[in-house]
Amino acid sequence: MESNKILSMESRAPALKVRDWVRGEPLASFQPGKLYILEFCGTTCDGCERAMLNLIELQESYKDSGVEVVTVAAHESAASSDEARGKLDAWLAKFPELNFPVAFDDTGAMNTLWMEPSFSIVIPRLFVIDRDGYIAFIGHPDKLHDVLPHLLDGTWRTSAQAKATESERIAEDEPKARKHALLKPIRGKRRAAEGIGDWMTALTAVEEGIALDPDSYNLRAYQVHLLLDKMWDMENGLVVLWQFVREAIDRGDAHWLVTAMMQIFRQSLPSAERFAMGEVLSEHILALDLAQCNLPASQLFPKVARHYYEIGNKDRAVELLELALKSLEGHGAKERPQLDLLQTLANYKGETVCSGDVCVVPRTNISTGATPKAETKNLDERGALE
Repeated sequence: MESNKILSMESRAPALKVRDWVRGEPLASFQPGKLYILEFCGTTCDGCERAMLNLIELQESYKDSGVEVVTVAAHESAASSDEARGKLDAWLAKFPELNFPVAFDDTGAMNTLWMEPSFSIVIPRLFVIDRDGYIAFIGHPDKLHDVLPHLLDGTWRTSAQAKATESERIAEDEPKARKHALLKPIRGKRRAAEGIGDWMTALTAVEEGIALDPDSYNLRAYQVHLLLDKMWDMENGLVVLWQFVREAIDRGDAHWLVTAMMQIFRQSLPSAERFAMGEVLSEHILALDLAQCNLPASQLFPKVARHYYEIGNKDRAVELLELALKSLEGHGAKERPQLDLLQTLANYKGETVCSGDVCVVPRTNISTGATPKAETKNLDERGALE
């Protein structure tokens, strides 16, 4: 397939062109009769770790059904190929039960063949290649659960629902991809500045990005990150963070609200400021119409629960986590999102909690009661400036 053509559902699967296979048996090509699940992952996004764990379970469950999982790390940032490969090797050590091949590519070929022509700018990103060698699904790994049965029996790609889903994906992703391309020079400027610790130039680059793409909540979050975490400029950092909070409220968008909420959990912020921001953001997040919302309760409520836990309202925090868990009923208590919520619930309650045959104990060494890393999302996961 030529790199300038659009890659979408019903396209023939492109080639696999990687620098090296770092785990498992190399996959030269997609074989007829098998269903392949190809995921682009990376070492720097929390969502990728969860996705890898879910794929390990999926491969084990469907290994006798002609399903083969393969992942590609094509977005590693490092000074050299060897350094990037070393980072990947260290990250993969987190998965002792890894049961599928993993490829490493820093040549840009996989991005050119797969990510760019499909308007994909974020990781983790998942492509399903059906038993006839056609693309049958493109999207976030969290969306695979609902369509997997239809992918397995071969009815998804030709269905009206699949065509509607793919049209919606392209309508949403194509404008983002075009903005992403416009921001490429600014990303280069920001990366170069960060490489030498020139945070003021990096901040200027981010502000130029905001001027080009004022709808990007990730750029706003990165601006806050630079001011508070790199430049230690509390005065200006608080001003920018309050601007972020107010704009998120004015927009009423779930992604804006949740991303703004994730910024307030820095322990370096004055408590009065954190609690005031948390109060207004919580009010607006809980007022969202879940039926029309672009984020599920399982991603909204835990952020609000943490705010309530930190201000001492443990009962409300527990109530919200239980509602988040209830919203995931039917997905299986052993899946990663449920396990994370169960862990946080156990931490908040200070006692063992169970769901079905799965029980978790509290981790008493976590002061906030939150699951490790739950309070932050690496900006690479959603393509911020990447």
